[in-house]
Amino acid sequence: MTPLVALALSIGALGGIATAIYLKTGMAIWAGFIAWACFFHSGGDTEALKKTILGNLFGIFCAAVAAVLLLGSVGASLGGAAAPVIVGVTVFVMVLGAHIKAFSTIPASVYGYAATFAAILMAAQAVVVGDLMVVGITGNPVLRVAVSMIVGALFGFASAKLAGALTKKA
Repeated sequence: MTPLVALALSIGALGGIATAIYLKTGMAIWAGFIAWACFFHSGGDTEALKKTILGNLFGIFCAAVAAVLLLGSVGASLGGAAAPVIVGVTVFVMVLGAHIKAFSTIPASVYGYAATFAAILMAAQAVVVGDLMVVGITGNPVLRVAVSMIVGALFGFASAKLAGALTKKA
C-alpha cells in the first residue's frame, strides 16, 4: 500500500473514532483536528508530538491570560483599546517564548491561542472570568481546548504509527 493511501486510511478510521469520542465526552472536535494537523505540520514523529502538545498548551496559556485580562479590570480600564493592546502584548510574549526550546514551534502556539479564543468567542455572551477557573471541560473553554488538543495530537501520532504499519511489506 502506498504511504498516502495508508495515511488516508489511518486518518479516516481514527478520525471517525475520534469524532465519536469527542462528541460523547463534550470535547471540541475542531480543536482536536487542529492539533492533529499541527502534529503533521511539525514533522509527524515523536518530536513533533512533543512540539505540538507543548506549543499548543503554551498558546492556550497565553490566550487564557489575555482572556482574564480582557474580562477583568484591566480590560475595563483600557476600554475600546483593551482587545488590541492585550492581544498584541500576549502574542508578543508568546512569540518571544520561542526562545525556550519547548515553545520554539511558533505555529503550534498560534494554533493553541487561536483555538482558545475561538472557544471563548463561541460562548462570548456567557464567558466571565469565573468560567476560566472552573475545573472541567464542559464549563471551562480553556480546559476544553487544552484537553481536546492534547487528545488530537495523540490521535495524530497514532494515525502516523498506523499508516507506517500499513505501508510495511510482509
